[in-house]
Amino acid sequence: MAKELSYVRQDMLAPLPAPTSDGSIGGWIRKNLLATPKDVVLTLIGLGVLALILPGALNFLFLDAAWFGADRAVCATIAQGGVQPDGWKGACWAFVESRFSQFIFGRYPLEERWRVILVGVMFVALLVPMLIPKAPRKGLNAVLLFIVFPIVAFFLLHGGFGLSEVETPLWGGLMVTLILSFVGIAVSLPLGILLALGRRSDMPVIKMICVVFIEVVRGVPLITVLFMANVMLPLFMPTGWTIDNFLRALVGVSLFASAYMAEVVRGGLQAIPKGQYEGADSLGLSYWQKTRLIILPQAIKLVIPGIVNTFIGLFKDTSLVSIIGMFDLLGIVRLNFTDASWATPVTPLTGLIFAGFVFWIFCFGMSRYSAFMERHLDTGHKR
Repeated sequence: MAKELSYVRQDMLAPLPAPTSDGSIGGWIRKNLLATPKDVVLTLIGLGVLALILPGALNFLFLDAAWFGADRAVCATIAQGGVQPDGWKGACWAFVESRFSQFIFGRYPLEERWRVILVGVMFVALLVPMLIPKAPRKGLNAVLLFIVFPIVAFFLLHGGFGLSEVETPLWGGLMVTLILSFVGIAVSLPLGILLALGRRSDMPVIKMICVVFIEVVRGVPLITVLFMANVMLPLFMPTGWTIDNFLRALVGVSLFASAYMAEVVRGGLQAIPKGQYEGADSLGLSYWQKTRLIILPQAIKLVIPGIVNTFIGLFKDTSLVSIIGMFDLLGIVRLNFTDASWATPVTPLTGLIFAGFVFWIFCFGMSRYSAFMERHLDTGHKR
């Protein structure tokens, strides 16, 4: 008879309790806020800071704020004797509500603002499918968004198709911010890729030109580039030719962003293992085939955070165009501070909070889309 195996279990183990779900609110708190004693201390400090500043912020922004009104009187505290000159308590959102259309369109004529709205609808209709990875016909979508749409938008906004002309000095507000950002992003990415490839080129002349351009542009502030585009660019034009101020700003912003984009892309190119280049060469691919099919897709995927970071910086830097007489969102908000009918101690702070919130919404959206694309492309980095 075979010897009985003493190490074989005869009874089944009792079932273990289900693991704590990290997806619940309690699980998230334990994992992110109370995981270690240090986390507990930092969480308590953070709660203490919030307890100090949050009530005052809520009172100023919402509870004591004035939301509607025709002038600055609605933003004052009403006492028995009337309006107190020094009785300003909360945010003056009535100022934002009164000037909201100007913050969006600038001084664009009221009867022609439907053109701006139409351009905005077209932009969203083309951008959303472009951002959805599984949306079909990406090539056609890209052609419509980056080639056809800018031409149509220019004629709609400036004048064409039988429409009256609206000079660019009348443009302003969020409209200018979005136009500068879109053109800067659309131009800086392909130009930055070409500059990065040129900097790594084996041809000395091409490499020298790209290096000089990148280092010179990155070595000066954007304000300097905008002044040079505004003052020096017309000097290179034939006699009698002029360049619109808005176009000068577009050129300056695009060139400035492309230099930074070139260095971001170059970092991705250097991160590609040498074996990828050798493998592409062994297949008999030409330089452009190797770059387009093998190298660039991997390099751009690796530097998505850097690319989006450059886009976010570009979006915020558009506020500097007020230096050359263009009024973006921040510029048009600050311009309205001089309106005597809304002159209160809280008007500037309220306007700046509004402008900052709008900038934050767009920047946060770009940041979240960047994280989504990283997960979709599975870059292998921990998030």
